Amino acid sequence: MNILKTTQAQSIILNLKKNDKFVVFTNGCFDIIHEGHLSLLKAAKELGDFLIIGLNSDSSVKVLKGPTRPINNENTRAKNLLKYDYVDAIIIFSEITPKKLIDELHPDILVKGGDYSKDDIVGAETVMSYGGEVIILPFVEGYSTTNIIERDRGKDLTREDSLD
Repeated sequence: MNILKTTQAQSIILNLKKNDKFVVFTNGCFDIIHEGHLSLLKAAKELGDFLIIGLNSDSSVKVLKGPTRPINNENTRAKNLLKYDYVDAIIIFSEITPKKLIDELHPDILVKGGDYSKDDIVGAETVMSYGGEVIILPFVEGYSTTNIIERDRGKDLTREDSLD
């Protein structure tokens, strides 16, 4: 698959659902892909038939993470994610949160990592409103893109989740 526009994804999802397939959605910046990301994505794919990732655009990453981010541009981040056979499609979105995208796609399952609670997951209420599931997968300790970047910049990390 490849990078889709919202209307393309809606068409694919409608067809999948007509064939009793389950669509799984997750989102993030995925600036530097690490084992924590891969673990989440593999487990997310196992929950359904089609895994679609909402990928924050470069402009939204800058707002969320600061002016020095992203490290990799949105096209590079998308292509890196699509190298994994458990990732079926990517949609790049410019909003700060994926709420609008989730509203438009109506995934069967919304997945986030264990560093979230259901109350904090954007789109959870929407997905549950039509009978979908929100699943929080275990957090893989020791992996953080921010910590990887800070370590590489030579900053002292004192947080528990550093890679040391």
